[in-house]
Amino acid sequence: MTATHGVSRLRTRTAAAAGIVTAGAAALSLVHVPTASADAHTPATAPTTVTASAPAFSAPAETGTPESTPDTGTAAAEAPAEPQEQPAAAPADDTPQEQPEHTDEGRGAEYNADGTLVVIDKKDQPKPEPASAEQIDQWINEALDVLRENGIPASYEGIHSNLMRESSGDPQTINMWDSNAHKNIPSKGLLQVIDPTFEQYHVDGTSTDIYDPVANIAAACNYAADRYGSMDNVNSAY
Repeated sequence: MTATHGVSRLRTRTAAAAGIVTAGAAALSLVHVPTASADAHTPATAPTTVTASAPAFSAPAETGTPESTPDTGTAAAEAPAEPQEQPAAAPADDTPQEQPEHTDEGRGAEYNADGTLVVIDKKDQPKPEPASAEQIDQWINEALDVLRENGIPASYEGIHSNLMRESSGDPQTINMWDSNAHKNIPSKGLLQVIDPTFEQYHVDGTSTDIYDPVANIAAACNYAADRYGSMDNVNSAY
């Protein structure tokens, strides 16, 4: 019975071992099957992910020349941008435009950098360059027409005498030495009018240029009428 029992136990162990091996094989086959199915689906998923991302970001950035050119138009937009910067050099042309501001301000006048008049000694005052008698006559008559239209009293003789005393008949005369010159409001023109007076007594219908003969005469007569009743009552500096 001992031998038989031993053989029986051996068979039992062998059968058990065989069962274990069989169960293990089954287990392995079960584990392997999901893995295989997962692998079978993985290629379908992975290419989908790669394929979707590649054309969206990589292709246009590296090889999308035909598509990027019409869409972005970067080269066409940047090319005109450079020529547009060149006309910016135009401000250089503005410099000459500032210089003529004082070129016609008066005979021999010079100005400091801040625009104020360069004051000189009386002996250095430029000599006047009188206009012709015909020109002076024409200016006075034109001014008288304007004065009559505006009800401002004056006579030819009164204007002429004061005009010749003040400027010798030079419409570009500017006084660069007296007290007004030191105040930067020099007397200008045929009847030596300062800028504040010209602006206040300017007569409509005449030029706004203080050196304009007719405008200068009209403003001076308007001022004289307000202060003295008429230019005829002025016999000295006024």
